[in-house]
Amino acid sequence: MPTVYFQTLDHDTVAVEGDVGDIVMELARAEGIEGIDAECGGGCACATCHVHVDPEWMSVVGPPSEIEQDMLEFDGEVSPTSRLSCQIELTEELDGLRVKVVGR
Repeated sequence: MPTVYFQTLDHDTVAVEGDVGDIVMELARAEGIEGIDAECGGGCACATCHVHVDPEWMSVVGPPSEIEQDMLEFDGEVSPTSRLSCQIELTEELDGLRVKVVGR
């Protein structure tokens, strides 16, 4: 089971296990992680699930799609490692993924 490590708004680290095929946003919401509001329910339409991926993981996670990048540009804290957690699907290769919750 892949594990994702979320750095929360309180600077704590929360480890959440998921299954291959799970969406990172869904794991965060199920765990009650503050700052992952996902107002659009994972439709890549609101940027309220914005995370900063640890730079060491960006080559594995990959860059955002053009549509995702457009949504990220509406958020004030966009960085080169920004992704919408609703667009990251767990794979075995993502076991140990580290993301920082941006929040609003």
